[in-house]
Amino acid sequence: MKREEIDNKYKWNMKDVYESDDIWEKDYEKADKLIDNLLSYKGNICKSKESFRDFLTEYFDTMYVVDKLYFYAGQRYHEDLSNPEYQMLYGKVGNLLNIFSAKLSFVEPEILSKGEEKINKYLDEDLSVYKQFFDNLFREKKHVLSEKEEELLAKTRDFSGGFSEIFSMLNNADIKFLDVTDKDGKTYPLTHGTYIKYMESDDRVLRKDAFEKMYKSFYALKNTVANIYINNLKKNSFYSKIRGFSSTMEMFLDGSNIPVKVYDTLLDVVSENLNELHRYVGLRKKLLKIDSLHMYDLYTPLIKTDEKDIPYEKACEMVLSGLKPMGDEYLGILKEGFDNNWIDVYENEGKRSGAYSWSVYGVHPYVLLNYQPNLNSVFTIAHEMGHALHSYYSNKNQAYVNADYKIFVAEIASTCNEALLIKDLLEKTEDKNKKAYYINYLLEQFRTTLFRQTMFAEFEKIVHEKTDNGEVLNADALCEIYYNLNKKYFGDDIEIDKDIEMEWARIPHFYTDFYVYQYATSFCAAIALSDKILKEKESAVKEYKKFLSAGCSLYPIDIVKLAGIDMEKKEFIESAMEVFKSLIDELESLID
Repeated sequence: MKREEIDNKYKWNMKDVYESDDIWEKDYEKADKLIDNLLSYKGNICKSKESFRDFLTEYFDTMYVVDKLYFYAGQRYHEDLSNPEYQMLYGKVGNLLNIFSAKLSFVEPEILSKGEEKINKYLDEDLSVYKQFFDNLFREKKHVLSEKEEELLAKTRDFSGGFSEIFSMLNNADIKFLDVTDKDGKTYPLTHGTYIKYMESDDRVLRKDAFEKMYKSFYALKNTVANIYINNLKKNSFYSKIRGFSSTMEMFLDGSNIPVKVYDTLLDVVSENLNELHRYVGLRKKLLKIDSLHMYDLYTPLIKTDEKDIPYEKACEMVLSGLKPMGDEYLGILKEGFDNNWIDVYENEGKRSGAYSWSVYGVHPYVLLNYQPNLNSVFTIAHEMGHALHSYYSNKNQAYVNADYKIFVAEIASTCNEALLIKDLLEKTEDKNKKAYYINYLLEQFRTTLFRQTMFAEFEKIVHEKTDNGEVLNADALCEIYYNLNKKYFGDDIEIDKDIEMEWARIPHFYTDFYVYQYATSFCAAIALSDKILKEKESAVKEYKKFLSAGCSLYPIDIVKLAGIDMEKKEFIESAMEVFKSLIDELESLID
């Protein structure tokens, strides 16, 4: 479907950011001048408290304008990646970001050279809003290079960040898929958006054909995609070594001040409990009544219900119902988003695949969907609106410098919404079959969010470590590593089809390095927090809103503690595993 064929009520309204592209262009020219104006502070940032204050005001005002420009161009670009007008706009602001980084590369080294003691003297009451920013800056001091070296590294960003964009263009605009065929010989178009729909079909012929044709397209690009990803790994390893980190993983986790042990604990606890995932896979084989379970059998629902296609409007109603425990204020903001074009709902030709929420300070959040009329998409709405309201609360309660929360906490807010929604659905049904259906859905969330994302995280750790150690990787090596992880995670009751070895090649999040583990840790935290909200009601919601409102005013680990979860310990992961075990038990009892 072409974008112009979609009703405007299902499209986001970007005029809330810029009324027109012409106004964007004027702000672009303004930003260019603001950046140059900041150069006058070179060597004088900390000359006096007044100079320091004036610089910070102008610096963050400039950063805000650049952020807003980037946000608008990115959103427009994602509407249709093949649109040359917005390709150019996005490239133009990308260049501006590089100019900003290069010209102002003197800032951090200059401030750091004055020492933490002097800066802290400046940070009295009227500048206290910057305290966390500078605490984090001095924490990372040992990884900041000289002014000249930082300037040089900043200039590399123009090309070093291109691997993600190349993959995105290949994955969203250039790759072509063959039509798929069902058991009756009827053909259907295969896209990223329809793929999961076919995987959930009860037509095994259709599932198998979609699975094989999806990976056939990626096999045709095997060496190209591998080289894009491997060079992305090399880039990351280069930066981690230049900055004095012990590993690439440490570099990425350090940005949020997350100890490496948090990552390793997740892998360890999940590995210790893979027998329960194997047990669930065995139950799937039994319920599907097939001699040989294949990878394309993992997504089809085990329990059949009379659940019809779910229109988008109905999906919004379901989300509002599920999130009632969050209170009237939260629901009111949620409804405002549904009613006022915060969301770009349907797939169109060239549109970025997947779903996300993105915001810029001073404007309401936005959500991109590729809505399909199924339960999975309903949960995607709950998930992405969890991000959106997190942004709403952070932007409302924090200054610009402290509003942009880290990914580590972001996924908790989104996944908690999903947990509340599934519990609402379970509570509302007394039908034994439908209850089994929802339990199976929740089990699938465990499989795809906790176990699958941890498998992704283990893949990332392995390939980054090999790159850090100077080992040579190629397409076959990536495929072998990924295939063996599937064998480890899914066990002996399933045939690990060879085609699954190419799945790594179609995961966009692998270009947002060491991101996916946070889906797993956040899922575990969300299970705990949703229970807390349902049991303690208003008091728990009050604590939870403090968490939502904190932005980046504290370190992520400390922000989560505001809601009552300690993510440096393994207990919250083990608790989630116990829930997973009990759900398998409950499903077995319902179907016996």
